[in-house]
Amino acid sequence: MKFEQIRKNILHAGVAVALVAGMATTLPSAYAGGKITIDDTKWISIGMGIRGGFTSAQNASADGNDYSNGFGINNARIYINGQIHKNVKFTFNTECFACSKTYDGGSGGQFTNGTSGGFGNTSSIGVLDIIAKFEFNKYVNLWAGRTLANTERGELNGPFYHATFEGFKTPFFPQDYSGNFGNGSIGNNAGGGMYGRDDGVVFFGELGVPQPFGMGEGQLQYSAGVFNGTRSTSTLGPNRSNAASWTGRLTYNFLNPERNPGYYTSGTYYGGGGDILAVAVGVNHQKDGAGSIGYKADFTGLVTDLLFEKVLDNNMGVLTFNGEYKRFWAEYANAANSDASCMCVFRGQSWTLYGLYLIPHKVGIGRFQPYGRFTSVQPDSSSKREEIEGGVNYVIDGHNARISAFYQHGDLYTKGLNYGTGASGAKIDKFTVAFQLQI
Repeated sequence: MKFEQIRKNILHAGVAVALVAGMATTLPSAYAGGKITIDDTKWISIGMGIRGGFTSAQNASADGNDYSNGFGINNARIYINGQIHKNVKFTFNTECFACSKTYDGGSGGQFTNGTSGGFGNTSSIGVLDIIAKFEFNKYVNLWAGRTLANTERGELNGPFYHATFEGFKTPFFPQDYSGNFGNGSIGNNAGGGMYGRDDGVVFFGELGVPQPFGMGEGQLQYSAGVFNGTRSTSTLGPNRSNAASWTGRLTYNFLNPERNPGYYTSGTYYGGGGDILAVAVGVNHQKDGAGSIGYKADFTGLVTDLLFEKVLDNNMGVLTFNGEYKRFWAEYANAANSDASCMCVFRGQSWTLYGLYLIPHKVGIGRFQPYGRFTSVQPDSSSKREEIEGGVNYVIDGHNARISAFYQHGDLYTKGLNYGTGASGAKIDKFTVAFQLQI
């Protein structure tokens, strides 16, 4: 890439950051959702969330030689929550699935729906979560319905509670392969989950557990789930025996306990949770959960992740560190990749590390949070792909109002989700300015 092009893109990114920071000073300083109280135990609330931004990527234009320049909407959600008894609650959330009008759902993207794209096909509003919640005490609780599979912090953060805008960098668990495979027809009952969700049930709770070496008491958070997982028909997919998908996650909090709804997590608390050191391990297993009808295999995924957040003394800001390692096993033959109904999940290992520093002093109505990140994805049957990222968040109201600007370099974007033997892609530069708002 020519130096002049680099200079221009850095200049454009700088101007964009200055503009959004200036715009932020005109935004209201408080946000409030809506809640209707029926009586002492019954209530219903409604909220919303949107994420989007501008991206310029090297060699990503239609001619393959120039920088792409495009705006997009990543998420557009409506949140509905309610309580009908002190121990019985519900959640109903919607999402604009693949809501960019330029997205081609039939081009092999992450959320393939078997259509040929077009505005009507790629911006439909659908059910994201529908959960019946039975919450009794801190030890034993149950959520049932369409809900997040309890495996990794990345999924349980969701897009709105990651420490960075592009939180999902490492390969997906099967429940995030999202939708039907084969001919893609609705109702063929063959495919994976959706946006990290699946239909099933999750049991969760927490216990106080002494730390080793007499260091006091920590908190052990635990969860176990049973889901549909990969579903197949008599002619499509590997799981014709209808074996269930099993999930589990254990998190040990050495310092302050994390406080989130249910078994959810966050990538940062901006210092609001005090000092945190959370170490976790998650697992997902399904018999015949990968491959194709002729080349099926069991799927097992293991993840370990860590969150460390330190509130510095004397109002010197907040340090945050996230780390994650994944290993997936699925021993299907490479010939399965030629089958249109293959559940060709990732096989191999991956890891990502990133650190952030929240500057304590406000500029306008927000605080700046510079960060750096490195990601490495190492498939068993494909070439390695890596990415470095550096950026800054402008934090207005925690996860509810944040603007981000960041630079990425590597081949993670160009190789994408293609883990086949012939995967190729150049290392490119990518610039993004993005926002998220929610109530």
